Amino acid sequence: MSTLDASLAAAHAEVKAEIARTDTKASLLLAFTGAVLAGVWTVAGDVHLPAAAYVVGGMGVVVLIAAAALLLRVVRPNLGGARPVGFPLWATLTANQLRATLAVDRREQDIAGLSRLAIAKFSTLRRAIDLTYAAGALLIVAAGIAVGAAL
Repeated sequence: MSTLDASLAAAHAEVKAEIARTDTKASLLLAFTGAVLAGVWTVAGDVHLPAAAYVVGGMGVVVLIAAAALLLRVVRPNLGGARPVGFPLWATLTANQLRATLAVDRREQDIAGLSRLAIAKFSTLRRAIDLTYAAGALLIVAAGIAVGAAL
């Protein structure tokens, strides 16, 4: 195996691993977001809160829902649209077409495309995390208002 071949294989494996890590982080944060939304819903439904707590908490819930929407976008499968590459394309080929397609080394293009996908996923994940922080701050303020009103 040549140095170039080894480097291409390593780069390809690395970018695929980054995509997997980003998807895992997004999935865990999505589960956390769902748990927080369920908890907020339970508290807001079972306890009488001041109107200000409902308003601020409602804003926190809206921001948290926006974060969940971004997280769903991160983990949404991308089949390539009108020009599929890799697996989706392979599903449309005959055995001979598949053999001919795989006979050509396209790792450079694949690495570039996967890298762009990884960056897009990572950037969206980052925005979702920022929104989760903002929602958490709003929910903490709402809790503070509720506690302050109870005292």
